[in-house]
Amino acid sequence: MTGAALIVGAGDATGGAIARAFAREGLVACVNRRATNADKLEQLAQSIGDEGLLAQAYPADAREEDQMIAMIDAIERDVGAIEVAVFNIGANVSFPITEMTARVYRKVWEMACFSGFLMGREVARHMLKRERGTIIFTGATASLRGGSGFSAFSGAKAALRMLAQSMARELGPKNIHVAHSIIDGPIDTDFIAQRIGDIDAARAADAVLSPDEIAKNYVMLHRQARSAWTHELDLRPWTERF
Repeated sequence: MTGAALIVGAGDATGGAIARAFAREGLVACVNRRATNADKLEQLAQSIGDEGLLAQAYPADAREEDQMIAMIDAIERDVGAIEVAVFNIGANVSFPITEMTARVYRKVWEMACFSGFLMGREVARHMLKRERGTIIFTGATASLRGGSGFSAFSGAKAALRMLAQSMARELGPKNIHVAHSIIDGPIDTDFIAQRIGDIDAARAADAVLSPDEIAKNYVMLHRQARSAWTHELDLRPWTERF
């Protein structure tokens, strides 16, 4: 059986690039996002397959425990051992604190933190049996600093960072590499292109993060020798202040 790379939150930009990068490493890219986006998920898997690589779509709601357990068990049974799992759900929303509703706050936490816990717990259960594997959590500037208007997003991403630290300390001695990446800057996506006046100029100046370059760093984390593991990696354009 071929090993698998699970990407939870495999969207059109960063998640797709990560999936494609691990498929190029010889793993089956098992891509996940909610069933409401099943068509886009299938298109991503097909585009990876068109390159002569292996990919399978697994639509499921990462916030739902039963769905996550079933999905990860199915991959382990039908595809192969999950060698690397990447949690890449964003949930970046901004509201003044007085306009933040309990529903939105809870939903952001479920998407950006709780679903990361579910993924991490379930893949760890399988990896512990083999005593190997890589788990990567995608963080953000909000993992370190709570920006104005980002109470929900900052709280969720900071909690995800602590989850990653706890798991790294628990699982590292058992030969499971847990890493947390801080994406500190705008990523070259359609969303950012709509917000930046001249996206072509920003790309030419390397002022936005390339999804492909992020993906290369994730592959690097997975391939690291255990004598020199990175736990936290920060990635930002050279123009970004920090």
